[in-house]
Amino acid sequence: MPRRYRPEKRDIPPDVRYGSVQVQAFINYVMKNGKKSLATRLVYDAIELMEERTKRSGIEVFEEAIKKVTPLMEVKPRRVGGATYQVPMEVSPQRRFALASRWILAAAHARTGRNFSEKLAAELMDAVNETGSAIRKRSESHKMAEANRAFSHYRI
Repeated sequence: MPRRYRPEKRDIPPDVRYGSVQVQAFINYVMKNGKKSLATRLVYDAIELMEERTKRSGIEVFEEAIKKVTPLMEVKPRRVGGATYQVPMEVSPQRRFALASRWILAAAHARTGRNFSEKLAAELMDAVNETGSAIRKRSESHKMAEANRAFSHYRI
């Protein structure tokens, strides 16, 4: 049974340094236990590291990485008469960013390295080069959707 009340989405103000809503939302995903200043420092350090290594604008590299990891299709389980089908669905824009951010952060946490900002910078650069765990996760999502195309008529 669906929920009756859906809370309205909050507006996220743009971040201080780059004026980007995406960066601020990403900082919010990085944040743990309400330590926003630490999360902000980690993300800004990662963007600066990418700038040094790629000789391009760090914010451009960040946005390109997010764009390349963003999934277009995913599968959602749908129960039809005792059987559960994996139905391919298009991903909403807000969920796209959320999934991309989550996958990048999970991949960065799983890396071995010195500190988190270096691991995050490396994962974002891998995403731009279309390698790394986050890109693999996206391609798995697309493969699942492609494999279950036969059930697309069970749209939710």
